[in-house]
Amino acid sequence: MAKNLVIVESPAKAKTIEKILGKDFEVKSCFGHIRDLEKDDMGIDIPNNFKPKYTIPEDKEKIVKELKKLAKETEEVWLATDEDREGEAISWHLCEVLGLDPDVTKRIVFHEITKPAIEKAVQQPRLLDMNLVNAQQARRILDRIVGFELSPVLWRKMSMRNSLSAGRVQSVAVRLIVEREREINTFNAVSSFRVEAFFTAKDLQGKNITFKAEGPTRFKTAEDAEKFLEQCIGAAYSVKDIQVKPGKKSPAAPFTTSTLQQEASRKLGYSVSKTMLLAQKLYESGKITYMRTDSVNLSDTALADIQNAITTNYGQKYHQHRKFKNKNESAQEAHEAIRPTYMENASVDDSDTKKLYELIWKRTIASQMSDAELEKTIAKIDISTNHEELTASGEVLKFDGFLKVYMEGKDDEDVSDEDENDGSLPPLAVKQVLDLKEMKATERFTRPAPRYTEASLVKKLEELGIGRPSTYAPTITTVQKRGYVEKRDKEGVKRDFRILNLKADKITKITDTENTGAEKSKLFPTDLGMIVTDFLNQYFGSVMDYGFTAKIEGEFDEVAHGKKVWNKMLNDFYTPFHKDVENTLEKAERVKGERLLGTDAETGKPIVARMGRYGPMIQIGKAEDEEKPKFAKMKSTQSIETITLEEAMELFKLPRNLGKFEDEDVLVNIGRFGPYAAHDKKFYSLKKEMDPYTVELDEIAPLIVEKRAAKDERTIKIFEKEKIQILKGPYGPYIKQGLRNYKIPKEKIDTAADITLEEAKAIIEDVKANPPKKKAPPRKKKAE
Repeated sequence: MAKNLVIVESPAKAKTIEKILGKDFEVKSCFGHIRDLEKDDMGIDIPNNFKPKYTIPEDKEKIVKELKKLAKETEEVWLATDEDREGEAISWHLCEVLGLDPDVTKRIVFHEITKPAIEKAVQQPRLLDMNLVNAQQARRILDRIVGFELSPVLWRKMSMRNSLSAGRVQSVAVRLIVEREREINTFNAVSSFRVEAFFTAKDLQGKNITFKAEGPTRFKTAEDAEKFLEQCIGAAYSVKDIQVKPGKKSPAAPFTTSTLQQEASRKLGYSVSKTMLLAQKLYESGKITYMRTDSVNLSDTALADIQNAITTNYGQKYHQHRKFKNKNESAQEAHEAIRPTYMENASVDDSDTKKLYELIWKRTIASQMSDAELEKTIAKIDISTNHEELTASGEVLKFDGFLKVYMEGKDDEDVSDEDENDGSLPPLAVKQVLDLKEMKATERFTRPAPRYTEASLVKKLEELGIGRPSTYAPTITTVQKRGYVEKRDKEGVKRDFRILNLKADKITKITDTENTGAEKSKLFPTDLGMIVTDFLNQYFGSVMDYGFTAKIEGEFDEVAHGKKVWNKMLNDFYTPFHKDVENTLEKAERVKGERLLGTDAETGKPIVARMGRYGPMIQIGKAEDEEKPKFAKMKSTQSIETITLEEAMELFKLPRNLGKFEDEDVLVNIGRFGPYAAHDKKFYSLKKEMDPYTVELDEIAPLIVEKRAAKDERTIKIFEKEKIQILKGPYGPYIKQGLRNYKIPKEKIDTAADITLEEAKAIIEDVKANPPKKKAPPRKKKAE
């Protein structure tokens, strides 16, 4: 038995650290949190100063038992959980459960898993910081209170379903997405005409090249644009003025948690949770520094390594020492920015993490590189007939600097028309006469703010001061799991636009089409998300207020710095919040989530868009009518708020009879599990690209044949009357009755084809009487 026991959070981290520390140290993982709040009564004794009641989950009992045994047998226990509030809280829970004295137990922290960092930490241990523990405990308790008290309000006051939930940060995040959606829905595009003139001039090699100049203004109407073009008929064009301005671009700061999530989304297409899982893997294997940080600081050792890497790879002129400052004054703990632990490693061998590591390496090294030097040329071009001015601009890169390595990406909302304007210009001189090839006035439309991506939502939450590095990924995952938000693509729609073209002193007019509104991997609120948001906004304004939520985050920071008492802070929040809960339960009306679209022309019955048990739907008639109401499921791209009466009535075209196949009718419809075809009393799910409203028999027939053949291959035996099947599955044969599956005992797997009806019934009854124990869900990594 080793003299020292070191406890960390993850097994991967344990392996890396054990190699560094040597034979006197045994490193074990506690696999994250070993205790959590009890489920009963919230797990909080509110009258007793919000005292938490903790329990060890069933799936952690074995781990705790092993750690207790090892702790008793070793001379000294070292707690080496992560260097943040959650890591500090895990260390405190370990003290409580393992019977360690927090006043003497050694706590070591490091933000990189390297030999010097680990050895330094062991030489300079500290004690548990209860301020950090209390900050994490306050967050956990407050979030538990909000979730446990708000969710039952939603169950009682909303008739949709009982799996509704609310949360302090998740509900505010959904509100942002809902408000952006409504901005887009109410946005009215306004058109204007942008004038662009195309000239030719000779470059340094005497070759004619074409360049573009912008018109003096945007015209509101086609008539105004045409009038301007008419004034240019027969005009001469000459360079009136040239300005050459030196400029520079500076690199972005090294990565924090949120900027890494944003850039990995823009450049690599990674979701926030994927980025954090890969970053955690890199950290635990000693490749990068700690990945949950809001600091842009770099240590002196790191700066020296970066300087050496720059001068070795690119030369001294590419190095420029920089000290970045945090915009967020309450940046958590004394972390560094996210950076490689060894700058000489420009890449890693692991295929999963390779792209993310290289992104981190490039961003880190670019942050200490020289500015890019530019020369911007702005030429003013005179129009002889009306003496209006056109403007041509071009940019020349004189020294690439940090751009040799890295250029930061942009979000949709940060991209403007101006970004497209700068090109290269040929050498121009004042009074130089230019040849006009053509001049166009093109109709352009204003655009609404784009929907959020996961990364741009993180950026917005950070700007508003909502959440902290460890909360962004789980928040975004939660709102999607709850069914309040969905990430999907949106197809564009065709739109006509007009072009007026002046060429050879003649104006022609044409109408062209463009695809507009297409979006990829954007966050859309569901109807459920909108209804829940409206309800919470109405009755729990403070919880949903952006400023209030940010204020709570600030108070957690004050607790972490020892400036605020954690349970007093909770009491200040809870008293008014609980009063709002009681008032809402007593006075608020039930929410139906309905919108009246109109009246059915045939029956005079109301047509309503509303939330149903399985999602948004259209209903014709009322439940209390003598005749049963008609229902139609809405498409995934439709919303209760925006669907029109005409679109709603289209939905009642289902079920569609496509005709006969093998002498049996083929019907298509939408059910609980999506679009399907029914044929000969059997059901076949449609392929993703098949639209039940337009699909035809010649597309469905091959699908039926294909799926029937696949099912025949899977079928071992069928007892038709009892609706019992013995089927082949990916993990071996099993029994299916109705929608339920039953595991076949090991001793009968090889002879599954010989199972009799009586034996099959016996197996089903046995499984019902002795259901298999549910496996504990996999441990949720903090990175998620």
